[in-house]
Amino acid sequence: MATGYRLHRIHRQLEEYTVLSQPRVVIVGGGISGLATAHYLHRRLGDGVQLTLVEGGARLGGKISTEQFGGQLVDVGPDALMVRAPVAAALIEDLGLGDLVVAPAGSGARIWSRGKLRRLPAGTLFGIPDRLLPLMKSRLLSPLGLARAALDLVKAAPAALPDDPTIAELVRPRMGKQVFDRLVDPLLGGVHAGRADELSARSTAPDIEALARGNRSLYLGLRRRRRNAPAASKRAGGAVLVTLRGGLARLIDALAARVVGDEVRLNTAVDSVSRSIGGYEVTLSDGTVLKADAVVLATPAFAAADMVREEAPDLAAALAGIPYVDVATICLAYPRSAVARNLTGTGFLVPPEEGRLIVGCTWSSAKWPHLADDSTVIIRCMVGRRRDQRWLDLDEDTLVSRVHAELVEAMGLTGRPTEQHIERWLQAMPQYIVGHQGRLVAAEEALGQLPGLYLTGSAYRGVGLASCVADAERTADSIVQLLSEARPRNEVSA
Repeated sequence: MATGYRLHRIHRQLEEYTVLSQPRVVIVGGGISGLATAHYLHRRLGDGVQLTLVEGGARLGGKISTEQFGGQLVDVGPDALMVRAPVAAALIEDLGLGDLVVAPAGSGARIWSRGKLRRLPAGTLFGIPDRLLPLMKSRLLSPLGLARAALDLVKAAPAALPDDPTIAELVRPRMGKQVFDRLVDPLLGGVHAGRADELSARSTAPDIEALARGNRSLYLGLRRRRRNAPAASKRAGGAVLVTLRGGLARLIDALAARVVGDEVRLNTAVDSVSRSIGGYEVTLSDGTVLKADAVVLATPAFAAADMVREEAPDLAAALAGIPYVDVATICLAYPRSAVARNLTGTGFLVPPEEGRLIVGCTWSSAKWPHLADDSTVIIRCMVGRRRDQRWLDLDEDTLVSRVHAELVEAMGLTGRPTEQHIERWLQAMPQYIVGHQGRLVAAEEALGQLPGLYLTGSAYRGVGLASCVADAERTADSIVQLLSEARPRNEVSA
């Protein structure tokens, strides 16, 4: 009996040793970045890590949200994932979601300019054309604007560029105001909910900056780039952007299933993150203190700044310098009879110079085959961009009426929506304005004094979901390297 007791006690000690010797990682933020970081940590370490996920909201997924709407499951936040990024495609397969992938069926986007929906010219990179004929056929530019764009072929390159130029400083002097206002600004500004005359080219469109610095002509530089592209990339087919049947919430559900055995705290805010002997302490709003060997802040930059302000004021200052913009997604369902024209594209973008409330519109029923329906057309509109908050104080019915009126003008709708859904995303879109790289350098220098503390998310190296996934993988790899270099901290007492 005594022997059995001793064996049981030894077994318990071994269990305690296993738990104590496991590295402890706290991830703050349960959106795509935090969940993907947890996924990659488990892929690298298996069950050899104690992981705690802390999320301030009532659910996981962050801005990825799928709702029952118009008789379909519709994404009311981001609705597509860029699978041209290998890490994103690999994640879908790794999670067993490959059979749910849906490619867009639409034949390209339109630009709502000067009262008409005009086809986006083929052969453009973020709005910069490499062919003049499609640009001319689109009628996006006036004859004078077209002639000014063609001057890029013969015009001398501008004087030395600033170290961190805006996109406007690269495009306007080369191709003129109309190419910038009617093509580049709606495309790049639409992705970032920003204004391309403030966005850093280096941070948001490094390909454009490389073209501008390496070529006298943007037009010729882009043509040369396409001509010299590897044969494999020229032959590469398949969609660039995809979604999942059932919505991108399926991606969140699959990632959440990977953390079922971990400690997940919902509706829990973090007050502070501070260093302690051998690691960090994460103090929650209810007074609980979590000890960790490594901490990942997968939150908006301003939230991370608040958490580290006392421990690392320089880091907090760099993070607080990243501005954000409020946006909203308005989903409207119309009877098929109200849509006069055949929707053959994916939707349209609106240049800021038009002064419209709508920033972009997705014809969801035409873009995604699984949402096609004989009786109902689902349309998603985004409002809100930098320096435009006219929508912010509008009540739901007024906002829908304003958006509907613009859709009537753009598309010739003949009936009212039968269903509506609005998601207001406050401080949703980080802005990579001029100086963004400098802020990242300052943050990285501060983090150099805080080994074991990591930042990941859309505020830093890409706002798209695929960029967030790629950054989460890099973060997980850095943590694994740190933990592999650390000595065991705990031993069983004799």
